Amino acid sequence: MTHAQAKIRHAKLAEEIRGHDHAYYVEAKPTISDQEYDRLYHELLDLEKEFPDLITPDSPSQRVGGEPLTEFKPVQHLSPMTSLDNTYSQAEVREFVARVQRLVPDGKLERMVEPKVDGVAINLRFENGVFTCGATRGDGTTGDDVTSNLKTIRGIPARLRETGKKLPAVVEIRGEVFMPKAAFAKLNVERTANGEEPFANPRNSAAGSLKQLDPRLAAKRALDIIVYGLGTFQGAEPPKEHDEVLAWLKKAGFKTPEKTWKCYSADELIAAIDELDTLRKKFLYETDGAVIKLNSFALRERVGFTSKAPRWAMAYKYAAEQAETKLKAITIQVGRTGALTPVAELEPVFLAGSTISRATLHNEDELRRKDIRVGDTVTIEKAGEVIPAVVGVVLTKRTGNEVQFVFPSTCPECGSKVARTEGAAGEGGVVWRCMNPDCPAQIRGRIEHWCARGAMDIEGGGEVLVGQLVKNGLVQDVADLYKLTLDELMNLERMGEKSAQNFLDGIQASKSRDLWRLLFGLGILHVGAGVAKALGKAFATLDDLFAASLPQLVETEDVGEVIAQSIVQWHGDARNRKLIERLRKAGLNFKSSLYNPAAAAGALAGKTFVLTGTLPTLKREEAAAKIEALGGKVSGSVSKKTDYVVAGEEAGSKLDKAQKLGIKVIDEAELLRMCQPSNS
Repeated sequence: MTHAQAKIRHAKLAEEIRGHDHAYYVEAKPTISDQEYDRLYHELLDLEKEFPDLITPDSPSQRVGGEPLTEFKPVQHLSPMTSLDNTYSQAEVREFVARVQRLVPDGKLERMVEPKVDGVAINLRFENGVFTCGATRGDGTTGDDVTSNLKTIRGIPARLRETGKKLPAVVEIRGEVFMPKAAFAKLNVERTANGEEPFANPRNSAAGSLKQLDPRLAAKRALDIIVYGLGTFQGAEPPKEHDEVLAWLKKAGFKTPEKTWKCYSADELIAAIDELDTLRKKFLYETDGAVIKLNSFALRERVGFTSKAPRWAMAYKYAAEQAETKLKAITIQVGRTGALTPVAELEPVFLAGSTISRATLHNEDELRRKDIRVGDTVTIEKAGEVIPAVVGVVLTKRTGNEVQFVFPSTCPECGSKVARTEGAAGEGGVVWRCMNPDCPAQIRGRIEHWCARGAMDIEGGGEVLVGQLVKNGLVQDVADLYKLTLDELMNLERMGEKSAQNFLDGIQASKSRDLWRLLFGLGILHVGAGVAKALGKAFATLDDLFAASLPQLVETEDVGEVIAQSIVQWHGDARNRKLIERLRKAGLNFKSSLYNPAAAAGALAGKTFVLTGTLPTLKREEAAAKIEALGGKVSGSVSKKTDYVVAGEEAGSKLDKAQKLGIKVIDEAELLRMCQPSNS
């Protein structure tokens, strides 16, 4: 295929894939099978691999790309992002209607009502139809540049779709990034399985995902977006009313509010708010209120702004479903990492569809901030309508007999001293942690994690059985599982011969599990299933992994400095090295089926090259083929992870960047010498 043919085919593929993305992620009406989509996408990738200059900022391949950031840069919005006054009172809604009517006494005012998505406010900038920058609200004038993370959201088109009218030269589109309810529930199941504290609500998880410095991590969080307004609109005729904006945004390729209402009177507004309260429970995302705004932009200008917010709009917020109950006790739960988590033991109360008797109190700092005491009457709600949370204390019901909870100075499980440490991901800022690795609670947690379906998948290895095994001294670590006998298991309470044999069969089957499952099962801090798979692709055996240096680990895909340090520290512990040898002796598989020896072999293995300019004899695709055949990687952009830049004539900005970063620049002759056999 010639370059001209490739360019035509690439443009067609990109447009077709963008259309399928819109149908699937925005309209929720897929038009082709997953297999057919994958075929088109991989054809696009192959073309870009052969002709790297075809890669454009709006290519579907650029959804997740680039190196992890070291920090988020500030970016100024072209038009301010104002916040809204809000209320929980329907009487204040009526006052709002009357107040605006007094400012515009000569007209019948048309207002729009739409759902208030409970997410993170975002400003998207498009230039000549192409998505160029995205930022958080920040202080209303300046936010954090989170473009790389926003590009992972399929609901944000890389290029605006044709709307039948001239596209603006520059436009800011305002919306709310959220995590769908189903994705939030799935994420918390995974975090719990990994021994991490679940997120409190979808909004917090969305905000945390957008603030990931590595866009590859954000891409795994299944974020989505609803857009509802415009900022700057330059170079074309702007819409004159809000309903026109929503229609334009929908044509341009975005999801807009699920349902909207046009209302004229206060009674119609209240009816719309009540109807939305009923409908919103069926939405795929959380909503915490209704937004009311004038439809006409001309009237908005007449009504104007206060010093803080527009006079022509307000948010009505629904009160979260809450319940009052008595806090009977505070207990301490010890996780597999040793973290001590306070748990509220409550008088059972029915709330949002289920009976609640326990709720997490997160950590000591949270407990003190809310001044929660044993014996208090507390208000609870389901944060994000999912996780029970103690909102606060009903101070008017305090009797004086309540008791402040004293955080233990020793572990309630093993009696060892505890220490305040920086929390890991999901644990909060500072946590108390049991420092005894032989703590029964930690042992139980580690063994349950090892047996979990996502790890070594040992059927029957749940909380009850593992508790008995540890209590009876049969198992102290995961290697002990492989010494268990049928007689030992049958002597346990409520353990019959069939159940015991099934458990032993599961243990035996786990010996052949792939390396990534073993790595995940070991519970190394920050090494989840995804990272374990990436390590399995990069290293042939467990021994190869643990023999790797810190720089080699950092260079591994999906592994950064923090994860690499965690792996090195884990293997640096003599107890862990002894555990590995016992697992080896038990006959567990230490080899990875994911490992690709062709990619790891060769003189250029582990090296990343960038090609720029015109080479004397080699076409760019020929040079790339030589590099990849010897295990090297060819990248389209220069970064700190680039090892060599191969520069030819008329090398451009990539050469400049390489020189600024101090990356070695070589010519074609040097590349060919590097590709020669070592004995030549």
